Amino acid sequence: MIDLHSHLLPGVDDGSRSVEQSVSVLREQGKRGVADFCLTPHLTASALEAGVPPAHDAAFAALKQAAPSSPRLHRGAEVMLDRPLSVAAAGNPGFRLGGGPVMLVEFPRLVALDAVGSALRNVVEQGVVPLLAHPERYSCCSPTAVARWREIGALMQLDATTLLQPSRRGDRARQLLAYGMGDVVAGDNHGDDRSIATLRDALVADGAGDAADILTRVNPGNVLQGKRLIDVPPVNLKLSIANRLRRLLVSEE
Repeated sequence: MIDLHSHLLPGVDDGSRSVEQSVSVLREQGKRGVADFCLTPHLTASALEAGVPPAHDAAFAALKQAAPSSPRLHRGAEVMLDRPLSVAAAGNPGFRLGGGPVMLVEFPRLVALDAVGSALRNVVEQGVVPLLAHPERYSCCSPTAVARWREIGALMQLDATTLLQPSRRGDRARQLLAYGMGDVVAGDNHGDDRSIATLRDALVADGAGDAADILTRVNPGNVLQGKRLIDVPPVNLKLSIANRLRRLLVSEE
C-alpha cells in the first residue's frame, strides 16, 4: 500500500514531534503493509515562492538517516490554497508528491463552493494536477460539487479514518465512495496510529477487495509515477455495528 498524505516529517508542523516518533510509526505501518509514505507537511500557497523551507530539508535528512528501509519515503507538501498558485511554486517539484505532476492541496473548512472550483482551476492552469485532500471535510462538498471539481481536472483523496466514522463527514466520504468519486485514500497520519490498512481491511471484509486495491495501491502508485488513474468501482461501505451504536451516543460534528 502507498499512503500519499502524512505529517511524519518531524518537528515542522502539527504532526510528529521527533525523529523517534516518526520512526516508530513507520515501523508499525510497515508491518501493516504500507510500503511507501509521502511526507506532506503543511504549507501555504503564499509561502511557496520562498522554496522548500531549510528546516524541512534538515528534518528529512535526519529522518532518512534513522528510518527503516521500508516504508520508502517520498517528499511533497499539503498546500493550503490561500492565494492563487504562482508560476514559480507550480514549477518547483519539491511541493509535488514525489516530485511528479500532482500536488496535494487543501482549503479552510468553511470554504465557499465557488472558491474551491476557482482555486482548483488555477492549479490546473499552472500545469499541476491538484489532489484535493479530504474533500469530505468541507461543508460545501457533495457528489454534484465533486463532479464539477473532477471535470476541472482535480483528483479526490478520501480520508481513511473518516470513512469509518459515524459523522456527517463520514457520511459525505462514504457517499463519494458510493458514487465512485474517490480516487485514492490516505491516512493523514500525525504521528499516531491512523492507517490506510484499517480502511483496506474494512473494504476487503465488505467484499470490496478490488476497490481497496485501487484506492490504496494502484492509484497512489500511479500518482507517484505520473500515470493516468483508473476508475474506482462504486462501494457502499457499511459501518460496523460498534460504529452504528456509537453514532447514537455521540453528537454530530
